[in-house]
Amino acid sequence: MARQIGSTDVLLDYVRDVSLRDDEILRGLREQTAQLPGGTALQVMAEEGQLLALLVGLTGARSVLEIGTFTGYSTLCMARALPAEGTLVTCDITDRWPEIGAAFWKRAGVDDRIEQRVGDATDVLDGLLAERGTGAFDLVFIDADKTRYRTYYEKSIELTRKGGLVVIDNTLFFGRVTDPECVDADTVAIRELNTALASDERVDLALLPMADGITLARKR
Repeated sequence: MARQIGSTDVLLDYVRDVSLRDDEILRGLREQTAQLPGGTALQVMAEEGQLLALLVGLTGARSVLEIGTFTGYSTLCMARALPAEGTLVTCDITDRWPEIGAAFWKRAGVDDRIEQRVGDATDVLDGLLAERGTGAFDLVFIDADKTRYRTYYEKSIELTRKGGLVVIDNTLFFGRVTDPECVDADTVAIRELNTALASDERVDLALLPMADGITLARKR
């Protein structure tokens, strides 16, 4: 049985050549984001954005929640995959970076599907639980501050319908999760979440060794 292959720049270029479906709007937002401090590291890869769009379609999602907007590239990818009547709530601690994406959302004709909330993510999630109740979303994407991933996950499980999907980014965290000398708060938080997920009987689970690690948790 074949083992997991190692990724190289040449192989990644090949994958993009044969599978990435790109366009001017997506490229424009990626290029503008890359000019920001830390922009390349904080933005999801183009192929991850395409995967998120595919997952929205596969789940038949009509309501999506995103925790961590940044410049809204993943927001754009998921919103374009929603049906016309679909909605996506995205939250970030500041509106500074999402304002960059807003112009691209409008160009793509999906700005009317996107509801932006600004504030502490825990407060936003508590507010959504109070407003909409449990099981209000078909898909949740978590890509925010790592130290509170466990909190975000628990609230996301509440907010996700039965059979819905929680997608968690950065669960391999630059490979630091396997290095015992990495004991910073972010790495420790990711390790603890991964360990908890492995035995969480509320979900069906897969961790994809793609990008920086993408975990899929389907609520039973």
